[in-house]
Amino acid sequence: MTRMPPGVMREALIDVSAITANVRHLRRLTDSEVIAVVKADGYGHGAVRSATAALEGGAARLGVADVAEAIALRRGGINAPLVAWLHAPGASFAEAAALNIELGVSSSDQLLQAAAAATVDRPVSVHLKLETGLSRNGIAPSDWRVVLSEAARLERIGKLRVLGIFSHLSNTSADDDRAALRSFHEGLGVAASVGLAPPLRHIAATHAAIDLPEARLGCVRLGIGIYGLSPFADRTSADLGLRPAMTLRGAIAAVRRVPAGQGVSYGYVHRTTRDTTLALVPLGYADGVPRQGSTWGPVTIGGRRFTVAGRIAMDQFVVDVGDHPVTVGDEVVLFGDATLGVPSADDWGDAAGTINYEIVTRIGPRVARRQVSQ
Repeated sequence: MTRMPPGVMREALIDVSAITANVRHLRRLTDSEVIAVVKADGYGHGAVRSATAALEGGAARLGVADVAEAIALRRGGINAPLVAWLHAPGASFAEAAALNIELGVSSSDQLLQAAAAATVDRPVSVHLKLETGLSRNGIAPSDWRVVLSEAARLERIGKLRVLGIFSHLSNTSADDDRAALRSFHEGLGVAASVGLAPPLRHIAATHAAIDLPEARLGCVRLGIGIYGLSPFADRTSADLGLRPAMTLRGAIAAVRRVPAGQGVSYGYVHRTTRDTTLALVPLGYADGVPRQGSTWGPVTIGGRRFTVAGRIAMDQFVVDVGDHPVTVGDEVVLFGDATLGVPSADDWGDAAGTINYEIVTRIGPRVARRQVSQ
């Protein structure tokens, strides 16, 4: 039986070598420049460690959602090219420009705000986002010519450097994605007609980078895949040649022998059917373990698979282990690399009616991350 380190109740092991290997694998597969997406604290894995590992795997650039995340990376010692694309209304880009953070621009207002952050000898680098059907942020097709023309003018006078034009796909179907890609090419044509020739064009995230080769365009944004998780419902990480980087585990905090008919946790949605042993695990929905996984969430203890018994509480849940011998301090693995015989983040996503993205990104700050390399 594997034991947890003394004094440790809960932790997420982050295998940085897996991130490096996943980036290297996807870079070879797509034959494209890789923008490694490390937003949301590196999908819960730690932004700085994920960025460092991704760059070691050959990523050329990093992507985050907002400027605050980008600034945190700079302060963490990450000096690689870095783009942030989601901004508060009226945001100032002065600090971002000073730190050489590239800005995703989705509107005329953002374009002018970016230009306002330029200095005499330092244009602001931007990636112009086009709306191609996802109906989120991005320059609307009706505004393409006006906004792209203004971007070209600002580039000519030294206020901006247009590094990229980008968009995002819905992953609804191959046909839907191809329709969005056609729209994107129309936008690229408008950009060329007004004198813009950015070196980067990117629309494919992990899903399309793997499954829609014509969407690669020489540059792909890789998020979930670099953490070793699959964006597909019908293919596992192993099917894609990826290795999950996060293992979430806890230590059994208490063991109790109870008779048949004993209620377990809030609401007694689980009652024992025989004399049995209950193991208490100190992880709950405050740590990001989804309450929706109550009675369904899988774990392994000593190489055997069990499911959560009863409701997941804020700080803890219970596992009914029958007569399996367990003791306080034994390791309980919630998810990790399924090829090692443990549940996956996909399994927890299925149990909670959600996706693996949410499972890893919701793991809370009370769960210590410990970096490992295999």
